[in-house]
Parts: sequence; structure tokens; C-alpha cells
Amino acid sequence: MIGSLYRPGSSLLHRAPVGAKLACLALVGTLLFWKPSLAASLAALVVALALFPLSRLPFGAAWVAVRALLPLAVLIGAVQVWIAGPLEAALVVSRLLALFLLAGIVTATTRVWAMTETIERALFFLRFVGVDPARVGLAISLAIRFIPVIGVVMQDVREAQAARGLERSVFAMAVPLILRTLRMADEIAEAIDARS
Repeated sequence: MIGSLYRPGSSLLHRAPVGAKLACLALVGTLLFWKPSLAASLAALVVALALFPLSRLPFGAAWVAVRALLPLAVLIGAVQVWIAGPLEAALVVSRLLALFLLAGIVTATTRVWAMTETIERALFFLRFVGVDPARVGLAISLAIRFIPVIGVVMQDVREAQAARGLERSVFAMAVPLILRTLRMADEIAEAIDARS
């Protein structure tokens, strides 16, 4: 779901002010990290799932998003179980899934240009310290647009590793994905520098 970005619609969330959606997402993320609580993380996850019918997005989109994140969530959960125990693992994984789904709902109900404009307006004060809000907006816009590209790269890597019989190896999946993503980031940075 997050990979396909904006989905046209006329739901309450589609019509909600962009600034309010971004502020709520930032607030929820801050609170979940500032006061870590399994109950709060699970509540945020339930709210995220409840927002799907409100935004008229199919639950299948939530499953697609979660399925894409599942290998990473399982890896993080396993590491947390080993280091800090099952309760900490449940907290970290539920918080990750909740924030991922909430961010997915925001991107699915908000046009990228509207997000970029809102962020640029909100960061106007950075001009006084020599930072161009338009460049910050461009960076965020590129990051959002990069998500579907990473999804395609991940699918390519998964198919290539499956052909080699390595589809169950997290290491065999992670290393090529990271290297290809970094290479694409370098190419984009060079293109931006060439246009500046």
C-alpha cells in the first residue's frame, strides 16, 4: 500500500487538512517512542487498522503493506527476544507495524505535492538559519517517491535469491538490497548536484 502512494478518493481522511494529518502522525510517533508502552503500541495498531475503512482503503492493502514489512519485523522481533525478551519484542514490532500502517494511510490519502508544500510552509523559519525549506521539501518528496522504487528493487532481489535457493536467508536479501539502494541514492544525489 505505501508503495503505491496516493489513492484518489473522497473519504474523510482524503479531505482532512494535510498539516493536521502530518502533525498527528508526528505526534503519535513521538509519543510511542517517548513513553514506550505495549498497550499504547497495540492501541495505535488497532487505530491504524480502524482507519482503513474510514479512508475507504481495502484491508487487502494493509496486508500487502504488512507482508512487505514482515521479514524485517520478524528479524527485529527475533533480535529483541534474544536481547531483551518477548515483551520488548512485542512492543518494538507492534510499534513498527503501527507507524508503518499510519504512514501508509497518510501517503495513500495525501498527494505528494500537497505534503511537500505543507512541509515547506511549516519549515519557513529555517530560512533564518540559512536552510532553504524548498530543498528540505524536495528531499522529503524524493524520499517518498523512492519507496515504490525500493519495493521494485526488493522484489527483484527476492526473485534473484529465490532462483539461487537463498530466499530464506535474510543476509542474502539484505546486502544486495542495501547496496542497490545506496547506488541509486548516489545517482540521484549526483543528478541533483548537476542541476544545482
